[in-house]
Amino acid sequence: MKAIYINKPGEVEIREIDMPVRKPGEALLQVLYGGICGSDLGSYRGTFAYFDYPRIPGHEFSARIVEIDENEYGLKEGMIVTCNPYFNCGHCSSCERGFANACMDNQTMGCQRDGAFCEYITMPVERIYDGKGLDPKILAAIEPFCISYHGIQRAQIRKGDKVLVIGAGTIGVLAGCAAKALGGEVYLCDIAEDKLRYGVETFGFAGMILNESPEAFEKAVGDLTDRLDVRGNQLINGFDVCIEAVGLPSTFQNCVDAAAFGGKVVLIGVGKKNLDFNFTLLQKKELNVFGSRNALKKDFVELIDLVRSGKADLEKIITNLYPFQDAAKAFADFDQNGTQMLKVMIDFTAQG
Repeated sequence: MKAIYINKPGEVEIREIDMPVRKPGEALLQVLYGGICGSDLGSYRGTFAYFDYPRIPGHEFSARIVEIDENEYGLKEGMIVTCNPYFNCGHCSSCERGFANACMDNQTMGCQRDGAFCEYITMPVERIYDGKGLDPKILAAIEPFCISYHGIQRAQIRKGDKVLVIGAGTIGVLAGCAAKALGGEVYLCDIAEDKLRYGVETFGFAGMILNESPEAFEKAVGDLTDRLDVRGNQLINGFDVCIEAVGLPSTFQNCVDAAAFGGKVVLIGVGKKNLDFNFTLLQKKELNVFGSRNALKKDFVELIDLVRSGKADLEKIITNLYPFQDAAKAFADFDQNGTQMLKVMIDFTAQG
């Protein structure tokens, strides 16, 4: 079969490799669609923290069950499914306490182990989820929605909360969708104006901040959140919740600066750089700072039902679709034109 490899930063190759051999408790899957996420793009650029070369990327995907044994989950041959790609050890303290998403030896497909960007893969049956009739392209976008949804759940957003999402990529936009669904008043922030406007206008967020300079960012935060007291004095409020969905030191600092006293900051973005900042600001504002890693089975199950209900339109996330044989072009185009592209997807059924 054929598989996509990132051999080194900037080099993508399609190789012929052996078909996977199904073990007891596993299913053989034919991959249908796969999304290139921010971590895959970071692996292509050489900036992602959890990647070794060469490796098969990809952990956002839909597939058809080709072979499967009788199982307790009701999964059968021919079903269109998606999968949980975060492999946990099952015996570390995190796993034993129920935090499988934060396993101390986590191995995410396409990061710490080979991913799904090939014609066929095998998966443990307990990691496979019925797509319940969703279009395979849409189903391939459930995993990134889970990443965003899990982070938003960490913040426990309440109706009326002012929420700032920094990062207008797929994860940021989907975080905004999740926050809006919970009653949040969502504002999107980015340096890329076209992508920012697309996100706000397409998904109906309350507003946007074009982060073109520190001064512009500070002014915009003030304009959106500050108010006057009864004596006419300006009160600096800030956002109730700030979501970091980029993975840069500067954008995490933006979240800390923009959060209200007693507010919440959720870090979803992944990066490799350090931030030197005045940590006493966390104490002064009494900020609640949450890390958010991966997702849980319940996130997948809940979001499949949410999308089926029509309450979230994932089709608008998919802006670019490439046939399998054009994988190298897909990565190169995304690298060069990321400010104009949201979810880039590969069609494994279209091979020319």
